[in-house]
Amino acid sequence: MEGCLEAVCMIFSQDRLDNGAQIAVAHMPHVESVSVGFWLGVGGRQESRRQTGMFHFLEHMLFKGTTKRNAREISEAVEGVGGYLNAFTAEEMTCYYARASAKHLRTVVDVLGDMLLRATFPAVEIERERGVIQEEIRMYEDQPSQLAQDVANTLLWPNHPLGRPLLGTSEIVQRIRRRDLLHYRRKFYHTGNLYITVAGKTDLPEIKELLRPFLRQFPTGQGAMYTPVSRRQTAPRFQVIRKPIEQTQFVIGMRGISRHDPRRSAFRLMSVMLGENMSSRLFQTVREKHGLAYSISTGANFYHETGSFFINAGVENSRTAQAIKLTLQTVRQLARRAPSARELRRAKEYTYGQIHLNLESTDNQMMWLGESLVGHQRVINPDKLIRQIELVTPEEVRAAAALLVHNERLNVAVVSPTAELVEIEAASRF
Repeated sequence: MEGCLEAVCMIFSQDRLDNGAQIAVAHMPHVESVSVGFWLGVGGRQESRRQTGMFHFLEHMLFKGTTKRNAREISEAVEGVGGYLNAFTAEEMTCYYARASAKHLRTVVDVLGDMLLRATFPAVEIERERGVIQEEIRMYEDQPSQLAQDVANTLLWPNHPLGRPLLGTSEIVQRIRRRDLLHYRRKFYHTGNLYITVAGKTDLPEIKELLRPFLRQFPTGQGAMYTPVSRRQTAPRFQVIRKPIEQTQFVIGMRGISRHDPRRSAFRLMSVMLGENMSSRLFQTVREKHGLAYSISTGANFYHETGSFFINAGVENSRTAQAIKLTLQTVRQLARRAPSARELRRAKEYTYGQIHLNLESTDNQMMWLGESLVGHQRVINPDKLIRQIELVTPEEVRAAAALLVHNERLNVAVVSPTAELVEIEAASRF
């Protein structure tokens, strides 16, 4: 299949194998590198409360040695040929990926496959990595913006996996045992959850041939399920955390829409208009006009059956309530009056430009393929996505903003040395 975006053309092929695994390859003959991703369609949403952070711990342990390579040899196999190797864990997916010169494609595939097939989970490495992860947790707890985001998630999704930190807590990480890690790998790391995406100087036949030994050995299974979000929010939620910092951080979170919702393109443009660049309404109003914040931005998360919309800002301690009030007023204005055709055109062109820039690299094309396969069970043609965005009207953007403007659905998390909860609650009204 082919989707051309003016200067960028994405040529990709995909296949679903008999064992349930899916493969997609973006052919980029003009580059000399290749990016490879081994994806599992599992993440924080499959974890129980007592085992929060398990997939993140599991991700770490796959780098700590196999029956074929020790931890150092794993990294040296890729870095020693000028490449790099990494991984991430998200709410609905886990990805192990690497990039190197195309002439080292076989090595990259072999290393990633070795990690997923033959990781040994040495007891000494588990204990060492337990401490590493606990330090990672403390690092994020010391970052006010990240702490505010984590608290906002908890407010937004109480008593649900989406509201729990992907890293877990120090106490939970301390309780995780080798048998727990092996159980999660056995239960979730199989072909029913497996997606492999590649972008660069290669093609689908070559990738399938390289993967043949790995796929013969990888366990089979059925795709994982997770607990859906069922309860609606009926009252606003607030939390203030006191920390001796120089600037107050706040996050306003509201439930949004799923990745499958036909209003997603309008929702995306609404986020761009409100806070995704320096031309956005919140940046121009809160920072440029009123000088209340150095940084203010928006973002949307799209999950299988739900989603979220966040506004993040760092503001002067004494003006936190004023900044929150002005922020919500700005959202309300968009919900009440549709944007002009000119503003909508700017948002569309910005979005197209971001897609263009992302698709210039092998890493981003590999990520595009993986996120599409895991989230939609097929590759989303970027050209089709642009056509959908182009059809969005000003009224549809206004309606997307109107989805947010409900006081009972507000969630406000504040990390500050001085903020008072009563003051934050009084300011947080649409």
